[in-house]
Amino acid sequence: MEILVLILVVALAAANGANDVPKGVATLAGAGVTRIRTAILWGTITTAVGCLVSLTLASKMTALFSKGIVATTPTPAFAAAVLIGTVSWVVLATVLKLPVSTTHALVGSLLGAGSLFASSAVQWNGLLSKVVLPLLLSILVAYAISAVLGVITRRLVARSAARKSTTVVESGSTMTLTETVVEPTTAQKAIGIVHWGTSGLASFARGLNDAPKIVAIGSFAMVGGMTTTGMLLSVTVAMALGGLVAGSRIADRLAYSVIKIPHVEGFTANLTTASLVGLGATLGLPMSTTQVSAGAISGIAANDLSRLNKKTVRDLLIAWILTPPVGAGVAALAYLVLA
Repeated sequence: MEILVLILVVALAAANGANDVPKGVATLAGAGVTRIRTAILWGTITTAVGCLVSLTLASKMTALFSKGIVATTPTPAFAAAVLIGTVSWVVLATVLKLPVSTTHALVGSLLGAGSLFASSAVQWNGLLSKVVLPLLLSILVAYAISAVLGVITRRLVARSAARKSTTVVESGSTMTLTETVVEPTTAQKAIGIVHWGTSGLASFARGLNDAPKIVAIGSFAMVGGMTTTGMLLSVTVAMALGGLVAGSRIADRLAYSVIKIPHVEGFTANLTTASLVGLGATLGLPMSTTQVSAGAISGIAANDLSRLNKKTVRDLLIAWILTPPVGAGVAALAYLVLA
């Protein structure tokens, strides 16, 4: 059973990489800064760095997903059921090009399998404050912060835009034509550089946020004396491979289907995602990178909701609503089979 758990941990990390790595760097492609494949490579590298330091900076997250939701000593069958519930949904969502939350799927699977494994150990009382509220509020906060930052940065760039006069000679007479030409300014060039930095920070925060959750479930059944560090390295490698092989599906959806992303607004969306997800990881608040990044990207529209692709937003909301119950149902069924 321990071998099965290890295989499922690696599968979940790979599925997580395919679905989540693009979320920090999709704005680079959407704003035309670089190609999707280059953005995915950058996101994979920075995510891996976040994963490798997660056990030090995000120990509270590991503790939450170890015994903070189901407070009892787990069995390999329970761990395998949780992983099956989570992997099934994240893989299906990736195939359907739906960016979903691994966090939501894990929480749902823990509750579904945990209700059968040890119903009295499920921490229902703390679930609202420790899990549900951070997940829900993070979307609204991300939208609001991104909207405010977008307004500020757009005004700063607009004020620094250069104008020039063009002189045209026609039929022996001289006519002066003054036109407004937006040229790359120092502010715009700086934002271009910082956009790469904020997308890298968003991916780093994602690795910091997601790796401890997967390691925590995997630690329920270590194989052959495997250490937590060994489990983390396995998760990091699998997550990187998943992002490189299949990450372009989700990147394409977020980059082009939610909203048209101007350069400066992509920068602000990434800054918002990096700040919130990084803070949540260090404080042990299980924010969903999916929802934070989607909220931040949507926040680009501010109060002009007509800019949003309504069909894409609807599909995302349906997928998010389905994630916890589907994970719970599949995990519960898997536990009945394995126990």
